[in-house]
Amino acid sequence: MNGSHRETSNCSHLQTFLKGIQMLSVQPDTKPKGCAGCNRKIKDRYLLKALDKYWHEDCLKCACCDCRLGEVGSTLYTKANLILCRRDYLRLFGVTGNCAACSKLIPAFEMVMRAKDNVYHLDCFACQLCNQRFCVGDKFFLKNNMILCQTDYEEGLMKEGYAPQVR
Repeated sequence: MNGSHRETSNCSHLQTFLKGIQMLSVQPDTKPKGCAGCNRKIKDRYLLKALDKYWHEDCLKCACCDCRLGEVGSTLYTKANLILCRRDYLRLFGVTGNCAACSKLIPAFEMVMRAKDNVYHLDCFACQLCNQRFCVGDKFFLKNNMILCQTDYEEGLMKEGYAPQVR
């Protein structure tokens, strides 16, 4: 990613910057550049350019998990004077919304299940009548904004006076 994108948060004094990371070859006939991380000259074969500065590959790291940002993707996030990978940025500053089953907050980095406009924790994605958890490939039904297994859905249809069509 060569360009950059600026995103502002709800607090005007805390801004989030999503920036691109470029890997560049060091040309042998150029003067060595100084690293923004360690302040030493970059004499390696490659260097990273991010935040309008130059970095050793080992020096451009996430402030939380120390992962090398040049390896995990072509973007980094900065907020509150921190340089972060996507996962840690979302863990610290992101939110996904609330689970449609338990109404608790779902952190932005957590895996979820979706059914139409509803989002669920993985553990909450179960029949809301019998609590049967769904496996990959299981049928589920969304009726009156409730997730139902096939058995409970069909029993509900029988009680309402009509049977489901079997094809």
